[in-house]
Amino acid sequence: MTSVEQPMVVGVDGSESSLLALDWAADEAARHGCALRLVYSSLWERYEGISPSVGIERPEGGMMARNVLAAAEQRAALRQPDVRLSLDVLTRHPVEALIDEGRRAFALVVGSRGRGPLTGMLLGSVSLGVVGRAACPTIVVRGSVPAQAGRFGRLVLGADGEPHSAAAVEFAFREAEVRGCELRAVYTWWRSDDRARAGGQAEEARSVLDEALAEAVGRHSRVSVEQASLEGPARPALLRAAEDADLLVVGAHQRRGAVGLRLGLVSHALLHHAPCPVAVVPQP
Repeated sequence: MTSVEQPMVVGVDGSESSLLALDWAADEAARHGCALRLVYSSLWERYEGISPSVGIERPEGGMMARNVLAAAEQRAALRQPDVRLSLDVLTRHPVEALIDEGRRAFALVVGSRGRGPLTGMLLGSVSLGVVGRAACPTIVVRGSVPAQAGRFGRLVLGADGEPHSAAAVEFAFREAEVRGCELRAVYTWWRSDDRARAGGQAEEARSVLDEALAEAVGRHSRVSVEQASLEGPARPALLRAAEDADLLVVGAHQRRGAVGLRLGLVSHALLHHAPCPVAVVPQP
């Protein structure tokens, strides 16, 4: 087990999705030997005299927040009694509050859906807003029960060979090492129309993947790594690879001219459809 000074931060709101995220975060904090910080954030506490617009009656004042956090604290303590816990109520928009918490966190953990009027979406607005802008790794807890419970013993890394993916590679190897499980690194490529070049593309792709993993392999020699260089689009390849994985790890980067929004089309698709939890790791 590693030990880190920064806390694991999980957003809780009383929804079933956030409780599953809490369970995952408690287990993850135990693996890494770090504290677990439970955060309830809502602007509602400022406007307790206003009737809710979606027809859900809420307790007055901060009662709802206190009740949600008390229940979450008890659940986490029962699941991982050795993990140090802290909790806080923040009267801010959840996205902004969690992004700020992420500046001092080992990782952020969120559920795939919230308790608001948009719960039917594939990915909740808070989760999507946080994962696209957080400064630390953000894990969206979704997928099957076996995957969330870590029963497959395999992690999947979506590797693209770009500099902005170095942090994601390191995160994936560290996770595999602390869990004592296998890591499958997937790199996808497209065949060129140029026949003279097409013959060497498969070998070139394998070289790119070797180079992308080389430093992490040296640092984490105990991790069993399977390398898969696959021809074709990344989205279906990664979704297939994640079918028997406990965690899917992808990288993210800051785009010029945009505040946040480091998620490309592939990352968006994985966050909405992956059969397991997804970790999005920004490059510092």
